[in-house]
Amino acid sequence: MRLTVDPLAAGVAARLDARLAGSDRPVALALSGGGDSMALLHLTAGWARARGRRIVAFTVDHGLHSQSSAWTAFAGEAACRLGLDWRALEWRGEKPRTGISAKARHARHALLAGAAREAGATVLMMAHTADDIAEADWMRARGSTLGRLSEWSPAPVWPEGRDVMLLRPLLGIRRERLRGWLRDRRLRWIDDPANVDPASARARARLDLAGRGEVEAAPAPSGPRSLASETEAFAGIVRLPRHVGTADLAAAAVSVGGGEKTPRGDRLAGILSQLGAGGGVVATLAGARIEATSEGLILSRVAGRGGIATATLLAGDRVVWDGRYELLAERSDLSVTPLAGKAAHLSAQDRAWVRTLPSAARPTLPVLIGDGLERPVLAGRLARVRCLVPGRYTRAVGGTSQASDLEAPAIGEMAPDSLSR
Repeated sequence: MRLTVDPLAAGVAARLDARLAGSDRPVALALSGGGDSMALLHLTAGWARARGRRIVAFTVDHGLHSQSSAWTAFAGEAACRLGLDWRALEWRGEKPRTGISAKARHARHALLAGAAREAGATVLMMAHTADDIAEADWMRARGSTLGRLSEWSPAPVWPEGRDVMLLRPLLGIRRERLRGWLRDRRLRWIDDPANVDPASARARARLDLAGRGEVEAAPAPSGPRSLASETEAFAGIVRLPRHVGTADLAAAAVSVGGGEKTPRGDRLAGILSQLGAGGGVVATLAGARIEATSEGLILSRVAGRGGIATATLLAGDRVVWDGRYELLAERSDLSVTPLAGKAAHLSAQDRAWVRTLPSAARPTLPVLIGDGLERPVLAGRLARVRCLVPGRYTRAVGGTSQASDLEAPAIGEMAPDSLSR
């Protein structure tokens, strides 16, 4: 008996194997109920059965349409019929009156990334297609700030998206091919009327591009170039060659600065121009201080005029401070705050460690204060501390290629032995 090979399923399975082999963690899947995500659901379910992998599907109910709860139920029923774990996520609170598409997208990404991390997944699959690339290009040409899609990229929200990579295994496939695959199997999906509403830029792009040819995917990033030592990396420092690419500098700056929005535009271009001209350069970008020396660039956090806020720690809760550090404390009488103005009060041991770092990086180091402490202490002394900067930068510039890469800490992510508790 001759077996029939499904070329679409085989191609997607190969993409999943390439990215997900070597890890036994659950894999998260964003499921809207639309044609693209329903195709991804069924294709992934077949792969998971064959590989013995666990898939956890999440559906976000934005509450923006009268049928949204019915759509959520439809998606959940489809996932459960396939034997997958499924959970509904709700965008709660008052909805904005302007910029609704961008804010809904941000909320969706934040909910999905948070749910993925809670489920123990480091990879979130999304059903973007080749058509989505073309539509985003169309929108950017008309002023949109949407980024370019790639098959493997960090979650675009911070800090909710920490430790989560997005996998888009359908990115090289046209939308109509997926719908044909569903129709051949008599599988249903939802058609959101917003997709053809000309009030939406995405819908206008879709209508204008209907019937166009194939679309090229974005090139892969070039890979990390951080030269920071383990100790410096834990202090949130990134070192780069002076002649660095635009994407690398932008990724390093947002990682060091702890913010969410990757810098673009004139400010970034101006700094690159200064660096190319040679000589000494000191500039700030996205919360990072960039200093050019004869040996290259050193990026460290700058507090800025507003300073860095103090955060209270609760025993057993993970707290992200300044977008750069994740802390887990065993007691609730502590707060984390920047070192600035407190260095003289540290212990001799802590002062000695701080002096090993470039002076510009010292004021924004995390220290713990509290009524039960005689003096401020470096955060790693009384809490489990993870620096998010090196891992974030590494992932942003292509330093990981598959799920197994995410399970080993980046260099400098964990506190050095000299700061062990």
